[in-house]
Amino acid sequence: MAPAVVSGERLVVFLFVACVALAAPLNLAAPLALLSAAALAVELAVDGSASAASSPLRQFRTRPGASSGIFLGATTLPSVMVSRLIQLSRVLPADPNGREEYAYLEMQYWAVSISCLSVLAFFIWHLWQSTSNGVSKALKYGSMFIILYPLAYFCLKTDGGLLAISNMVYMMCHGVAAVILIRHILQKFPSCSSFGEAILVSGGLVLYCGDMLAHTLSKMKLSVSSEALMHTPGNRSKIATVIQGVLLGLFLLPLLYKSSLQILVYCRKLDKQRAQTVEEWTQKRIDYVVFYVSLLVALLLLVPSWMCLVQEFEVHPFVWVFNYIFTGSCERLALCAYWIFVIYASIRRFYSISKQSKTERILLRKYYHLVAVLIFSPAVIFQPDFLDLAFGAAFAVFLILEMIRVWEIYPLGHIVHQFMNAFTDHRDSEILIVSHFSLLLGCALPKWMSSGLNDRPLAPFAGILSLGIGDTMASMIGYKYGVLRWSKTGKKTIEGTAAGITSVLAACSILVSLLASSGYILSQHWLSLLVAVTLSGLLEAYTAQLDNAFIPLVFYSLLCL
Repeated sequence: MAPAVVSGERLVVFLFVACVALAAPLNLAAPLALLSAAALAVELAVDGSASAASSPLRQFRTRPGASSGIFLGATTLPSVMVSRLIQLSRVLPADPNGREEYAYLEMQYWAVSISCLSVLAFFIWHLWQSTSNGVSKALKYGSMFIILYPLAYFCLKTDGGLLAISNMVYMMCHGVAAVILIRHILQKFPSCSSFGEAILVSGGLVLYCGDMLAHTLSKMKLSVSSEALMHTPGNRSKIATVIQGVLLGLFLLPLLYKSSLQILVYCRKLDKQRAQTVEEWTQKRIDYVVFYVSLLVALLLLVPSWMCLVQEFEVHPFVWVFNYIFTGSCERLALCAYWIFVIYASIRRFYSISKQSKTERILLRKYYHLVAVLIFSPAVIFQPDFLDLAFGAAFAVFLILEMIRVWEIYPLGHIVHQFMNAFTDHRDSEILIVSHFSLLLGCALPKWMSSGLNDRPLAPFAGILSLGIGDTMASMIGYKYGVLRWSKTGKKTIEGTAAGITSVLAACSILVSLLASSGYILSQHWLSLLVAVTLSGLLEAYTAQLDNAFIPLVFYSLLCL
């Protein structure tokens, strides 16, 4: 039985992409429309072949209970980049580095679009391997749109020269890397994500690492002019460099750790005089030592070296961070004390409730969303740059703790695993627990992307508003009072969605008053705000994807228009 072409999630995603495309110039809107058409066709083709036992995509085990989500996953990041370009075009006259930043951001838009397109081509190639029962129309249309996209690129990007060629190679490398990464994610982490979530993660990681590479190459003294090969904006802040450097070190940590273990195993095999059997506890202790040594090497050697390469620090980067926090502003110290108190009190209280009471886990998890509002809202208004640094530090701590949990590193591995299991749900697998990552990044990404000149003061609050208030109120009201369901099989209710939309609008009205009193110039129209809040609320109601990951990006993208 062929899947329905129209569903609630697809309709909301179509309206979201349409809003972005209608606000964009033709040279950005046309490629986005082609990519969206290709993503929809591929999703229909994948869903149509899902029931077939001979489908080659069955080798990839996706998260149970989730739809493929390809349409949403392949259009979210490109739409966000288009919205940022639209916003940046409005502030070009006031920004001396605006044109340089606009050109680089446009290149990133093409890079992430080609990454998503390459992943769609990867799915299409697998589907073509099994056409014994005929070729579906969706598969034909998907293939056609994927072929048309490069033609649209060459028609719209006619500039030549060494810089254009290097940019093209750079974007093609994004596509290849995205395919390699999504294949690795789907194979090494089975049942951890849907196809759409894997597209979002792979596209985002490739884009972020590609930005690191471009920024590094632009600072290196090569035989050919580095600016002729790769040119990035030179106004990057030291806080952004610190965050990127720490994340680079942690991304390299698994490679360093596993390589060190392999070297140790090889050395043991060469040692002829060593006993044939080694106690298991001794081996584990060696593994623990290797992990902590690798962590120190990554953070104390690799990370500062990269930071000093791409940014001029007068002192050691970590000394600069220490001075930034503890000197110059009492507000930062007050925020740190406030954060420590709120985090300690909430963790102690909620963990005790999870062990002793019959409170539903979904409600317990939503309490953490409210805690995120209490923690992040004051900092966005009074110390936005410091909040960027705090988000980066929190994400780094989460990454380290997840590695310790997955690899069972002594002495914290078992403790972290036991604590995290108290707050998991059906979207977390036995391999990875992603809920805390998605909540943190859902709040952090809109703030990180809003750095610099910003004529939409509500945009940095997109994650806090949509997750901390909208999603929380929708879940609580829907769980306690919801009667009318959006679908026969789903759990989301109309009452919950209405409560979520209303609460976000109420929070925005309060926030607008606070921002106006703080000196912000407000240019957000209430009609566009209503559209943004409504579409993000409907997406929360209909999507079976990880809403913490997608809703803040969709809401942020619509707020930037």
